[in-house]
Amino acid sequence: MWNYDRLFEIIEELVMHHSPSGAEAEINQFLLQQFAAPGVEVWCDRADNIIAKIPGLNPDRAIAITAHKDEIGAIVKTVGDRGRVEVRKLGGAFPWVYGEGVVDLLGDNETISGILSFGSRHVSHESPQKVQQEDTILKWENAWIETKLTTAELEAAGIRPGTRMVIGKHRKHPIRLRDHIASYTLDNKASVAILLALAQTLKQPVVDVYLVASAKEEVGAIGALFFTQNQRLDALIALEICPLADEYPIEDGKSPVILSQDAYGIYDENLNGQLRRSAKQLEMSVQLTTLSQFGSDASIAMKFGHVGRAACLAFPTQNTHGYEIAHLGAIANCIDLLKAFCKTDFE
Repeated sequence: MWNYDRLFEIIEELVMHHSPSGAEAEINQFLLQQFAAPGVEVWCDRADNIIAKIPGLNPDRAIAITAHKDEIGAIVKTVGDRGRVEVRKLGGAFPWVYGEGVVDLLGDNETISGILSFGSRHVSHESPQKVQQEDTILKWENAWIETKLTTAELEAAGIRPGTRMVIGKHRKHPIRLRDHIASYTLDNKASVAILLALAQTLKQPVVDVYLVASAKEEVGAIGALFFTQNQRLDALIALEICPLADEYPIEDGKSPVILSQDAYGIYDENLNGQLRRSAKQLEMSVQLTTLSQFGSDASIAMKFGHVGRAACLAFPTQNTHGYEIAHLGAIANCIDLLKAFCKTDFE
């Protein structure tokens, strides 16, 4: 079992590296260093995936374990003439989840902090903001980022249509709730922490194991699709969050979750069975579910015919795509379960 304090520290480091979909350079450098530290072969491919390879006893076969490194956020649509920047969602981001507060615009030359703004509350029906108080949910079209900079200053910083927006770094610091971690972007930085732990501790697996910190998952699993199209695999396992909601039979706690189905299709029953047997060997309880509004690197890659067998291993998470909360024990158990799986005979 991984030490919770150390696991929290690793996740915190990952969270504090910005990585909106398609602008992931900041976390890339960190991951290249972290994977290389224990002497693991690591590289960045043409699709911006960070890949580490653990050689197996049977090099003729290979599996991949993916965890996407990109996070949701927003993308600049227009740069106004009064220091106001309009953005639209990037992935499954909602302005009301972030609330008014500091966000970072990742300019080509400089990161600019601004305030995600919704307008004043002390207004009458003469103001367009009144409807958000009473009748309709807040949409990105009704929000803006206040920078108090001139158009020329924003241009000099490299703020333009296409610039990525993420939650401000000083709002990102995780907090500890006993054995839980609470933070933005546990989806999917906590899963990337599992990959780093495997790189440090997994030795001589049965087959070659590729640990893939995949790019641009939140906008269509682009990185994973590129990798699986170019690398022959016997199986793919995606690491993910699992939403805690009344409609799903999942409980908060230390037990990981194995998915049977999501919005993109069914997962491989034989592979799921192998994961369950590995958990049983460890005397570890696991939970099983199907998810309706969900997709992963694994299910998308299998749907498009890039892999024949795929599975998704997850940890229960509250407030998904918001300020997420997860039990550190479930994240740690994912590490131990995958280590056991990689050391058993692969069918």
